[in-house]
Amino acid sequence: MTETSEAHSSRPRTGRALLAAVLVAVVITVGFARPAAAAILWDGNASKGFGVFAAVLCDGGSATVTDWNDGHGAIFSLNKPVGSDRCEVHSINDESRLGDNRTLWFGWDLNTKTGNAQTVFQWKSNGTNDQHQQNYPVIMKVEDGRLRVWYVAPGETWIGIGSAAWTPGTWNAIQLGITTSSGSAGSIEVYLNGTRIAARSGVRTWDDLGNKPRWGTYGATIANTESHVWVDDPRLGTDRGSVS
Repeated sequence: MTETSEAHSSRPRTGRALLAAVLVAVVITVGFARPAAAAILWDGNASKGFGVFAAVLCDGGSATVTDWNDGHGAIFSLNKPVGSDRCEVHSINDESRLGDNRTLWFGWDLNTKTGNAQTVFQWKSNGTNDQHQQNYPVIMKVEDGRLRVWYVAPGETWIGIGSAAWTPGTWNAIQLGITTSSGSAGSIEVYLNGTRIAARSGVRTWDDLGNKPRWGTYGATIANTESHVWVDDPRLGTDRGSVS
C-alpha cells in the first residue's frame, strides 16, 4: 500500500533527522551569540580623591584636586617644584586588576604646562635594583614638544616605538593598551587624540614582581625647573573602547 504525503509527514522523525535539527539550532545559537561586553576595571575619577591610587609620590610639590569649570569636572593637579625630580601618582587602589597574561587598556586626558614635562607615564616594575629585569617596560615622555613612547627591554635597552607632536596647555586624550607577558608574547599600543602613534608586539611587558602604572611629571633633567601637569579621568578597562 502506498503511503500518502500526509501519512508520511506524521511519522516520527528518525535519529538522524533529530540530530540534524539539533546541529542547526546550535549553529544558529553560536552565530547570534554576543561577545563579552567591554568593561571598566578601575575608575580613577578625581571626584573620588587621591584614594583611587595606591600612593602619591610628590617630593616637596603639591598634589591637589581642582576644577577648571571647562567641562572636565574634577581633575588631578600635579606640580613638581624646582629642586625636585618628581610629582607622580602611583598604581591603583585595586591591584588585583593587574597581572600577567592579561589585556589592559588605560585611558586618560593629559595637559602639561610646557612641552618638556619629561616622563608623564611609567609602567613601573615592582622591586628595586636586582629585583627586576626591567625597571619600566613602557615609558611615555613629553619632551621637546613631542609625546615619545619607548619600550625598555631587559638590560635597560631603550627602543623608541613611536612619537607625535604635543601641544602643551591643551587637553590630549591618551589610550595605552598593554598585553602583559613575562615571556615574549606581550604587546603595546598607544593612541593620541584618536590616532595610533606607537605599537610593538613580541615583547616582555610583565616583570618578575609585576608592574604598576604611574602618572605625573618626572625626570632628573628637569629637576631645576618647575613642571606642572593635569590628569583627568584615568581609568582601566578591557579594551580601548571602554577607556576612550
